[in-house]
Amino acid sequence: MSFSVLAVVGPTASGKSDLGISIAKAIGNAEIVNADAMQLYQGMDIGTAKLGEESRGGIPHHLIDIVTPDQELTAVEYSKLAHEAIGQILERGNTPILVGGSMFYVAAALDELDFAPTDEVVRERLEAESEVLGALAMHERLESLDPQSAKRIPAQNIRRVIRALEVIELTGEKHKSALPEPVYLRPTLQLGIDVDREVLKNRIRKRVEKMWALGLLEEVQRLLDLGVTFSRTAAVAIGYAQARSQLLGELSQQEAIEQTVSLTNRYARRQMSWFRRDSRIHWLDSESNLEHQALEQIRLGR
Repeated sequence: MSFSVLAVVGPTASGKSDLGISIAKAIGNAEIVNADAMQLYQGMDIGTAKLGEESRGGIPHHLIDIVTPDQELTAVEYSKLAHEAIGQILERGNTPILVGGSMFYVAAALDELDFAPTDEVVRERLEAESEVLGALAMHERLESLDPQSAKRIPAQNIRRVIRALEVIELTGEKHKSALPEPVYLRPTLQLGIDVDREVLKNRIRKRVEKMWALGLLEEVQRLLDLGVTFSRTAAVAIGYAQARSQLLGELSQQEAIEQTVSLTNRYARRQMSWFRRDSRIHWLDSESNLEHQALEQIRLGR
C-alpha cells in the first residue's frame, strides 16, 4: 500500500532533524511536523537542539514553539494538533514528514489511539495520598488492583503509578500500560535511525557539552529572569533541570553535564526499546548513507 505520511524516528542525537530536511528537499513538496515534546516550548531552544529558521533548509516546520514553558500540552491535545497539521499539509498536495523521538507523541500523531480518561480531582487526591503514604504504598495498591501493570511500572515512577490508579478508579478496568497493537490513522511509512550504542553515547556527550558551550545556562537564566514558571513537563526537561540546579549552586558545571549525559543515555535506551517493539518501522543504518537508504525505502513504498 502506498503511503501518504512519512515519519522519521529514533533516539536522541541520531540525526532525525537533518535526515527529515534531506528527505524533504529530495522528494520536494514536503513539510515537517515536529514530534519532539520539548521543542513545542517557546524559549527552550539550546537544550532541545531546536533548529533555527536558518537551519531548516527552507522547509516549512510545524508544531514548534507553540506553547510557553508554563503550559502543559497533553498527548491528547498534541494528537489533535498533529492530525490537523498533517491534514492541512495533505490538502495542499504536499507530503507531511513527522520528525521526532518523543515516543507517545509519535504514536499520538500516527496511530489510532483510545486515550484513557483523566480527572484532575482524582489525580490530585492520589498525588496527595502519595505524599502521605509514600511511593511504595501506592505501588502496593496498584499491585493489588492490577498486578500486570505493577510489574511494568516501577515503584519509583510515581507519576505512572498514579496515572494507572487514576484510570482504574475512573473506568473500573485495569490500566493498559502497554499500548495495543498499533494501527496507522493514515497510510504511513515510518523510518527509524539505528545507531551503534557506543557511537550514540559519544554523540550524546558531544551534544551535551555543546549545549553548555552554546549558552544553555544563559538561556535558562533568561527564562527565570522573565519569571517563567515551568510546567511539570518542562521542569523535568533533561538539561534544563540540571542547568537550573547549577545556577542555584546545587551542582557544579561538571556535575550538571555528567548528570545530563547520564539521563540522556537512559532516555535514548528507553526510546530504542519503545521503537524496537514497532515492527512497522524500517530501520536505517547510521553508518551508511542515511538519505540514500531513506529514498530507497520511499521508492519501494510508493
